[in-house]
Amino acid sequence: MDIATMPRAGFDASWLDRRLQTDRPEYLDRDDVNERVKRQVIWSLDWMGRLLRDHEHLAARALPLVADIDAPRILELGAGHGALSRAVLKLRPTAHVTVSDIDPVSVADIAAGELGRDPRATVRRIDATEIDAADGSYDLALFALSFHHLPPAQAARVLAEGTRVAGTLLICDLYRPSAVVHLVRLASMLPFVLLPFAHDGLISSLRAYSPSAFRALAAHADPAITVEFSRLGRNQIVLARRT
Repeated sequence: MDIATMPRAGFDASWLDRRLQTDRPEYLDRDDVNERVKRQVIWSLDWMGRLLRDHEHLAARALPLVADIDAPRILELGAGHGALSRAVLKLRPTAHVTVSDIDPVSVADIAAGELGRDPRATVRRIDATEIDAADGSYDLALFALSFHHLPPAQAARVLAEGTRVAGTLLICDLYRPSAVVHLVRLASMLPFVLLPFAHDGLISSLRAYSPSAFRALAAHADPAITVEFSRLGRNQIVLARRT
């Protein structure tokens, strides 16, 4: 089976699940969208994360994975606003984080802010599908709320690259519910779709991967990669490791 054509709900997706997806890009993925709109979406994501304490909760879930390392080297991919890395450094002062994103504007904004002045942080532009780092350069890689932006072939590359440079890759992304529940979720978002944040949220939901899809992506990336699943509030946690 061709991984590039895999439905976001996996190869075993139902008829309805296969239709609850889209290739339409979010504002954050488009080059023809005003940077002001993109910054508004990023600000909204950061605000929502701070309101619900998503960054702190995810950092607290991730850090036990490197509890036995005195000064862990942590790579954040697709950082966007860098809030997760800030939370990691707050909870683990001895850590060193490499904060990265593929978007040069986001990287410049992060570098101009608090993380850019922190000696424990390195800010870099990195393509998560082709990480310029040697095997085992990091103790842990993180990818929060950005995985759904990637089509299946690129998503499989992130699993391969993240586990290559870090051994362990922790992904936090939208949880994809059953088709009927998904329909209800989408209907509740439609009245607000003219707002940039809601527009991208609706598309994000349609592009979210199911556990079945994650298993197929991992198998395609490398049969040695295993995936484990858990929940963190409204989101899904995927722990990918090389065996």
